[in-house]
This record gives sequence, structure tokens and C-alpha cells, in this order.
Amino acid sequence: MRQPSGRPITTLVTGIALMAGVLTGCGSGSGGGGKADKVTFWHGYTDAQATAITKLVGEWNAAHPDQKVEPVFSNNDNTLQKTLASFVSGKAPSIAYQYSSSIPALSGRNQTQDLTSLVKSSPDFAWDDFFPAARQGATVSGKIYGVPALVDNLSLVYNKKLFDAAGVKYPTPDWTWDDFRNASKKLTGKNKYGWAYVNDGTEDTVWRFLALLWQAGGDLLDAGDKKAAFATPAGEQAMQLLADMAVTDKSVYLDAGDQQYLNLFNSGRIGMLWTGPWDLGSINKDVSYGVQYLPGKVTHATIAGPDNYMVFDKRAKDAAWPFLKWLTSPEIHLRYAMQTGDLPLRASEQKLPAYKEFLAKYPGNKVFVENLAKNVTKSRPNISQYPRISQVLGTAVQAVMLGKKQPRDALKDAATEVDQILAGS
Repeated sequence: MRQPSGRPITTLVTGIALMAGVLTGCGSGSGGGGKADKVTFWHGYTDAQATAITKLVGEWNAAHPDQKVEPVFSNNDNTLQKTLASFVSGKAPSIAYQYSSSIPALSGRNQTQDLTSLVKSSPDFAWDDFFPAARQGATVSGKIYGVPALVDNLSLVYNKKLFDAAGVKYPTPDWTWDDFRNASKKLTGKNKYGWAYVNDGTEDTVWRFLALLWQAGGDLLDAGDKKAAFATPAGEQAMQLLADMAVTDKSVYLDAGDQQYLNLFNSGRIGMLWTGPWDLGSINKDVSYGVQYLPGKVTHATIAGPDNYMVFDKRAKDAAWPFLKWLTSPEIHLRYAMQTGDLPLRASEQKLPAYKEFLAKYPGNKVFVENLAKNVTKSRPNISQYPRISQVLGTAVQAVMLGKKQPRDALKDAATEVDQILAGS
């Protein structure tokens, strides 16, 4: 999930003021029956992504004069609110790019189109070809509400020069938590830190903890999403590692959410990051870095943040579907990824001749792609309560890393709050 070019967020919809008349003229209208006059496509692409998508839309329009798509820029950070407002005004977009955190808030709306039947009746769409994380991110309660637009994940990015200077061997695919912690301690000192962790209590804090929780064999919620499942030995092990590194070892730079971790990595003051492919383009060219799987306990699990194209205009549904099928087809998406550095959406993209060229251009992406097939085995729950759950857990992690709470107490208190949220209280 990117914000706007790669940071994970949780969008809260509580308190959004829905005002009629907002964004009038930006859509083709939402309602039943009839033929849509146009297909409007809200997106938040900028820079290379904007150039690539504009070219592709133009290509589609030239080949399909009766199914033209009109791209409209909409800041991704505000698209959920603007989409909800457009439902009131009656001017919903035909298609909109939405963060994965938005899908629970949109899936129950009358305007949001259930794409399950289209997906199931379109064998040429090859739904199972999308990486599992992308499919999970588009699905709520067994129904498909999104077409995958982006999928990424966290990997370990490390500064080779700092490792060499500290006499630490580079991370390997079978690195353990102990290996990781020991390396972080050896990399720390003289105003340098072994690792950086975003500790502002937001989803940026939480999704790194979830990777640790899954690596220890734990889970966030029970199988029915009815109760918290993280106040367990696995949860304590994950939280204890954070406490050991941040409080005992003092080998972690606690980023306050202002993204200083990347500047410090570039200046040689941080040895390791847990980050995604979105940050690779911002690493200075004079920094020699490597990318490896996250360290493991029971597994080397990581976490993905898939985003989606969602359809909101029933009249435009028939016209929007062929465009989305084309845009996310293996050949077209790989062409897009070649220009932007985005990861493949589909497993089959790796079999195309151009994929070797993609890896040659973006060598750091190799591990991220491997993760999608190997280490992304779970996803955050697509339930409406997740933003509140994330807030509770983010506060708990923050308190532990600041030394204000012990891991077991923080988890127990957070689990009590989460259970109340899930019970509707």
C-alpha cells in the first residue's frame, strides 16, 4: 500500500462529512440501467507512474473509441473521503484507485460493485494468476470487490558499507531473530543505529509488528475475526524482541513518523531497514545496499499492502471491466512496471521475456517478488473494525518500544480493548 509512493496507512472514515454536490461533474453518474456516457478513472499517480498510466490510457482510448476512459487525478490520501462524498452527490467515479485499508468501508455500499461474477465468468482474466496477497486484499467475506492495482511487501534492506566496517556478515535467507538482533547491536554506536522502526503508533508501526507476530507463529485475530489472538506466547516473543532491541540494546532508531529513517540510512547512520520497494528509488546512488528476506523465528513471514481498482458506477460496469482486464493483464502490467519499478501483480509476469529486463533495471526488486510467492502467507483482516484495532495495537507497540510498558501487560491490555471493539462495544 503506497502513500503516495509507498507508505502504509490506515484510513479512518469516522466523522467524514458527506456533502451533496461535492465533485459534481467528475463522474458519469451512479444508478441502474442504461449506457454510461463515459468511464471516469480516479487515480493518484504522480511522476513516473502518472506518465506510464497516461500513456496506457491513451493507448486504450485509441484502440477503443466507443469505450473511452477519462483519467482524473485524485490524491490517494483523500480518495476514500471523496468517493464517499460522491455517493451522496450522485457523481461517483466509474473506477477509483483505493488503498487496501479502504475496502472494508466501501464493500458494504450500494454503489460499490461486486465483481465476483465477472471474475468467475472470465477465465481469460486468470484470477488465480494474481499473487495470493493481491487476491486477499481485494476480497471481503468471500466476495471480490477490487481488481489488484499494486502489491508490495517488507524486506530487509541493509547498508553493505556499515556491515563491512562492523565486521558483520551480510544477512542470509535463513537469518534468525538472534542473528538480526546481534547484528543490530554490532552496528550500533558513535551516533549510528543498527535498525530503524517507525514508532508513531500508526499503521506504519503496526504492520511491522504483524510481520514479527506471524514470524513467531502467531496471529492477530482468531479464525472468525471475533476475538484478539495476539496476547499469546508468540505475541510476547515478538513484542519482547522489540523491547530487547529498543530499550535494552538501544540499537533501534525510533522514527517519529517524519520519515527521517531514509535520510539517516542514506547518510550512513542506520544499518538496516524493514521497508518496501517504494523506498529503493530514494536511496542515494553512492550507497551500496542489499535486500534480503526478513529474519525469522518459526517462519520468515512478511506482510503485503495490496491496493485495488474498484468500480462504483453500475452503468459503467460493463465498459470498465474490459479496461481493467486489459490494464492488469500480464503483458500490459509488466510494461507499466518497467516504467515505474512496481512489483508484478501476477506470477505469470515472471515468465515473460521482458521480465529479465525488469530485474536488470530494478535488481533490488528480486527479493520482494520472491517474497510474494514464498513469504507472504497472511494478510490483515478486511473488516470494518480494523482501523480501530490498528490504533489500539499501534499504541501498545509504541509504549513497549519507549519502555513505558512491559510486553505482556501491553498485549493483555490491547487484547481487552480489541475484544470490546469486535463485540461492538
